[in-house]
Amino acid sequence: MHGLQDKVIVVAGGANGLGAATAERLGKEGARVLVGDLDGDGAARTTKSIIDAGGIAEAFAFDIADEESCRDLMTAATDRWDRIDGLYNVAADLSPGNLGRDSDVVSLPLDVLKHTIEVNLFGYFNTSRHAIPAMLDSGGGSIVHMTSGVVLGLPMFAAYGASKGGIIALSRHIAARWGKDGIRSNAVDPGITLTENQMASVPEELRDSILPTVRAPRYGEPAEIAAMVAFLFSDETQWINGQTYAVSSMAGAH
Repeated sequence: MHGLQDKVIVVAGGANGLGAATAERLGKEGARVLVGDLDGDGAARTTKSIIDAGGIAEAFAFDIADEESCRDLMTAATDRWDRIDGLYNVAADLSPGNLGRDSDVVSLPLDVLKHTIEVNLFGYFNTSRHAIPAMLDSGGGSIVHMTSGVVLGLPMFAAYGASKGGIIALSRHIAARWGKDGIRSNAVDPGITLTENQMASVPEELRDSILPTVRAPRYGEPAEIAAMVAFLFSDETQWINGQTYAVSSMAGAH
């Protein structure tokens, strides 16, 4: 893929799942990857995988729900490599204690709503606001945000869907505000992908009901989402900004 060699890309949420798969793909493409996650041990495992494959990476434990921690993540990247060329916002709390209690707007526990918004929307807001100045200093950059097909409407996951809809608006705002300065911002909807977290957080009956709407004989694999995200960081996508891509083979894709 053209134009990823030696780019400095921060992965905010790279301990496992889509974040880890994408960090590893970026490392294989020659990028320098800072793997950030609340799970510091998981971030270290992803980093080791990148290095073992011949790539360049470092791990950093941070809390995306805390603005100072987000600032520290970006400072770690600039202290190490003097620049930030890309930011991948992929962190989410898909645990049974959070997403597992995310129901409809009437019965949704308010602590779930608050925490989901803090992680998904405020978190992506704060990583972006502290990465953008460094990107401007470097002449531009690319931000990719993970969203979800849940924004199209489900009878559950009210908090998650609202947060992901806000992320799409945030992504478009960044593109509109800083596109002329060379900063691109796009979002990716991965549909249901065969990550450990998604398989644990999405009820089996819901997965079974969605599969007939998928225009493929299976669900997606993390490596397939990683390929799209890496593409959006590459120099081959200079003319793509403010867009949302459904990488899901699903009916109703947006």
